[in-house]
Amino acid sequence: MEEYTLHIIETIVVIFAYIVFKYITKKATKRVALKFSKSKARVSIISKIINLILVTMSLTLILLIWGVKQSELMFFITSILTVLGIAFFAQWSIISNITATLIIYFNHPAKIGDKIEIFDVDHPVVGRIHDIGIFFVTVKNKDGARITIPSNLFIQKMIIRKEN
Repeated sequence: MEEYTLHIIETIVVIFAYIVFKYITKKATKRVALKFSKSKARVSIISKIINLILVTMSLTLILLIWGVKQSELMFFITSILTVLGIAFFAQWSIISNITATLIIYFNHPAKIGDKIEIFDVDHPVVGRIHDIGIFFVTVKNKDGARITIPSNLFIQKMIIRKEN
């Protein structure tokens, strides 16, 4: 049991650090959401992404603590990333929409409830932003129709925010 005492202590420290970082990032995300008037759905999405990153880092550290060799761990991680890379290459638009949603969350001036006009030569859109999801921004026009716009296109178009 003595030979594992240091491993157990280090594992407890990593778990404690995970809990502390999760608490800190949760509070920081909520503070940013309140400051910039972001919806609970947007906060939930960002919290899930941050939690996934924290869990991955914690599990990696625990594996290293318990003696998994770095070369074996790197081989495993690069193998998984290669398979995922090939799978996502076929679905690159999924990743670009998720990334665009993060950009909209942190940096876009338009938010849910804003009246906007999107300049598009073929299909101009005028209405209120109804929802911002992981993959789509939903705009409700004056007729009540809901128009879904992929997030990656939403950040590429010229948009005018109109006064309510």
